[in-house]
Amino acid sequence: MYSAFMHNKYLLKRQALALTGKFRFYDPNGRLVLFSEQKMFKLREDIRVYADEGKGQEILTIKARQIVDFSAAYDVVDATTNEHVGTLRRKGLQSMLRDEWEVLNPAGQVMGTLFEDSMGLALIRRFLANLVPQNYDITFGQSRVADLKQRFNLFRYELDIDFSMDTANQLDRRLGIAAGILLAAIEGRQN
Repeated sequence: MYSAFMHNKYLLKRQALALTGKFRFYDPNGRLVLFSEQKMFKLREDIRVYADEGKGQEILTIKARQIVDFSAAYDVVDATTNEHVGTLRRKGLQSMLRDEWEVLNPAGQVMGTLFEDSMGLALIRRFLANLVPQNYDITFGQSRVADLKQRFNLFRYELDIDFSMDTANQLDRRLGIAAGILLAAIEGRQN
């Protein structure tokens, strides 16, 4: 597996002024370890993750299965091995009030859930956008395997991604990174 996926903590920053979604991942020491960019004018979401901003080495692809889908499913593929890592599927109706996703393994079986922290705060966020930062958890059964917490910043979307509680490495970090990108991309459209 690519070395950038070996960290337990990341900071994702979405570029504020760009025609396409541009996302940078930093390790705990503040070094850029991944760069991602959405493809422009695509009917189906197509996001690529690279080793750096030069885009010389593609690491991951995140692609929507269908053009328009209320309960969209996004396949995550390791571009270096062509391995299907898993799928993130949005729970459409439930996500209107409180964001909720299913985390699926490569065989399509549900392994866990990605969800916004509380219904009350989720409803407040729908009306106050950037004033109340979002917080998400990924759980596998009763075990919390990741925490994705938005930083308060009026000008740029920043997301702390923490896998340190996943001591058994249940969640493939590539799938967790893809979850962060999808949350940042969808948040960008909602704002």
